[in-house]
Amino acid sequence: MCVFRSDRHIYVQIIDDTTGKVLASASSLSKEFREQGLKGSGVPAAKAVGALIAGKAVAQSIEKVVFDRSGFIYHGRVKALADAAREKGLKF
Repeated sequence: MCVFRSDRHIYVQIIDDTTGKVLASASSLSKEFREQGLKGSGVPAAKAVGALIAGKAVAQSIEKVVFDRSGFIYHGRVKALADAAREKGLKF
């Protein structure tokens, strides 16, 4: 699970390292995120994106991932995303 954040948005992908394919992705730009009526890239947005990616992963029978924070400090939005994904059943 690879996380990227910018000043305006937060993105997360679940990637199969053996094949290099993206199995699931979610971001603050995705349609599902916008349907929830959320905007921006703050902590509430990161929690929603974490819940979205966990839901997509569990639907594909992915239970355990490796968390790659891409060099970002594990606090704030990155931590909120990870905590929300854990709460929805993803293990890392």
